[in-house]
Amino acid sequence: MQVLEQLARTEQVDCGYRNGSDRMIILRCIGPEQFFLERVVFPFELLTFQCPSRSEVEIWTHGLGGPELLESIEARELVMESAPIPDSAVAVHDPAVGGIETNPWLQAG
Repeated sequence: MQVLEQLARTEQVDCGYRNGSDRMIILRCIGPEQFFLERVVFPFELLTFQCPSRSEVEIWTHGLGGPELLESIEARELVMESAPIPDSAVAVHDPAVGGIETNPWLQAG
């Protein structure tokens, strides 16, 4: 239980990663306090997730020789910024909220 309590006290951030390639990738997020997240991301899919702010995100693929590390990204580079929503626009769904335009990792390549 101590690990879960420490993780609950660790600041969690909302992150997003868009797979802009035409191949399936594996996203691994490794953080402090034994945090680990691994997800398959299909081509052009957007994955949103929460992780500790000091996490490292690795993007893996399978090549002819086995698993290949494509890139390593700090989680803070993938943070999705949420803009304040005015009270008059609460019922309106805006897909742009969340920082997709400002974060190059969320844009299709």
